[in-house]
Amino acid sequence: MKSLGVIGGLGPMATAYFLELTVRMTDAARDQDHLEVTILDRPSIPDRTACILGRSKESPVPMMEKAAKTLEALGASCIAVPCVTSHYFFEELQKSVRIPFIHLVRETAAHLKENGVSSAGILATSGTVATGLFQKALEAEGISWHIPDAGGQEKVMHLIYENVKAGLPPELPLFEEVCAGLRKKGAECTILGCTELSLIKRDFPVGPGCLDALEVLAKRSIEYCEKPLRPAYTSLITR
Repeated sequence: MKSLGVIGGLGPMATAYFLELTVRMTDAARDQDHLEVTILDRPSIPDRTACILGRSKESPVPMMEKAAKTLEALGASCIAVPCVTSHYFFEELQKSVRIPFIHLVRETAAHLKENGVSSAGILATSGTVATGLFQKALEAEGISWHIPDAGGQEKVMHLIYENVKAGLPPELPLFEEVCAGLRKKGAECTILGCTELSLIKRDFPVGPGCLDALEVLAKRSIEYCEKPLRPAYTSLITR
C-alpha cells in the first residue's frame, strides 16, 4: 500500500484544507478506502517568498529537507507540499530523499493541457511569479500565460498576506478585479497558484474558468497512491 507524506504548515490552514480535499475527492465507501497520510506540520519553516526575493537570509530548505527525510523514514511513498512557492526549491528537496515529490506546478500545467486550455492567467505570490515557476511549466506544455500588472500583483499579495494568512475575510472585489484583468489579457483559465487563494475558492464562488492548484495536488496525490478518484473531480476547472 502506498502512503502519502505531507510537509505542512506552509500555511497551516492550507494544509488542513489539503487533507480535507484528499478525503472529499477519494471515491471511498469506508474508512479503510482512504489514503494513508503522515503529516509533519512545520509552520516555523522560514517564509519562502521573503527568501526568494532577498528580504530574508533564512532559507526554508534545511527544515524542509529534514521533514522530507523524516517522512521517508516513516514509510511515505511520495511527498506533497501544499505550498506553491516552496516548489522553487524543488530540485534541492528532491535530491534529499529517494521517494518522489509531487510537483504541484507541473501537474497544474499538465491538467490545463489535458483539458484543452491554450492560455492561462497566473495568480500567485510575488516570489512565485518572480521565479517563473508557472511560466516555465506552462511553456513546456505549449500554453501561453499572463500575469497581473504591478498594481494587480499588489492586490494579490494583499489578499494572501493581509487577508487569508492574517485570518481575515478576503476582499472579494480585489480578487474579482484581478481575475477580470487577466481575462482581458486573453486568459482562458485563471490558475489559483497559491494555497491561500485556494481557501478563497473553498468559501466563496469564483466563477467559471478557475483552476485551483491545491485541488490538482490532492488529485495527483490520490492517483499516485493508487486510490480511486471520484468522477466529479476528473476535470478541476470551474464551469
